[in-house]
Amino acid sequence: MNQVGTPQLWALFAAFVAVALLIDFLALRKQGAHRVALAEAGLWSLLWVGASAAFVGWLWWTLGGLAGNPLANTKATEFITGYVIEKALAVDNIFVFLLVINYFAVPPEFQKRVLMIGILGALVLRAAMILIGAWLVTQFHWVLYLFGAFLVYTGYQMWRAAGEEPDLEANSALQWMRRKMKIAAHFDGEKLFTVVAGVPMATPLLAVVLLISVVDIVFAVDSIPAIFAITTDPFIVLTSNACAILGLRALYFLLAGLHEKFHLLSYGLSLVLAFIGAKMLLADLVPISVAWSLAVTFAILAATIVLSLRIAPKGAATTGAYPFPAKKSADAGDGGAGGGDRGAR
Repeated sequence: MNQVGTPQLWALFAAFVAVALLIDFLALRKQGAHRVALAEAGLWSLLWVGASAAFVGWLWWTLGGLAGNPLANTKATEFITGYVIEKALAVDNIFVFLLVINYFAVPPEFQKRVLMIGILGALVLRAAMILIGAWLVTQFHWVLYLFGAFLVYTGYQMWRAAGEEPDLEANSALQWMRRKMKIAAHFDGEKLFTVVAGVPMATPLLAVVLLISVVDIVFAVDSIPAIFAITTDPFIVLTSNACAILGLRALYFLLAGLHEKFHLLSYGLSLVLAFIGAKMLLADLVPISVAWSLAVTFAILAATIVLSLRIAPKGAATTGAYPFPAKKSADAGDGGAGGGDRGAR
């Protein structure tokens, strides 16, 4: 029984996600635009992790009653391993979100709305990518080897790029938006569209939402093949991925002030990707259990975090400021994304 996703389980999980998003939206609406404090971000992060733990506990109990404890134990371990891998890769994703949000100088009180919209888009896009990936794996087993080789290559590229400052100016998505869209020079509250001198325009907030969506798609290309190395069960792949994404907004605010402390994390994530890729390539020769995959992933991430706390980053500033400060506008009034907003705040 490789796939456990019965119509009832799919329906219950859809209800779980809908309720979680509804609670998040209601909380966002009630609180309104405001700066998220570290304590609030920490509380919400714990709540999201707790909700995921409750879901996998319920799944284990349900499968145990339907098919016995061996299957329940296997699927629960697969979920936890996939969740940990997706959550770890999401941290690197978050650091790029920081770059985008800082580049456009998004006021702190507007950042929650940006991330909320981005998470909704990520859920839809990843669900589609996972279902397509699951179909490919079912129809063409050799796709797993292709995924494995891709992950090893991606891990190598991530290791090489670790510690380098991403160049957002060279981002093709940003350049495309500047050519195709009329973007206002200033924010208009939390609106995505505004009118300037009678001309309808997008606000910089829309540009941020679109860029964050593009970033998530790029990272999903890495993370989704990684979880297929743990399980090919589409239900476990999708549920662990979705649970990891649901807590992304809270995790962003929790890590926003701590990113410099985990400056070696990219090296650890590159090793995780390379390990998962090697696991896929060697599956028929040296099979590695899901439990061992989880243990190795934890060990690599723990070692990376400890080393990050013990080894100071090269050229670290004593002020603790974000390493990629918002650029002052040198081309204000050109109508491009970030043209007048980058130096406005």
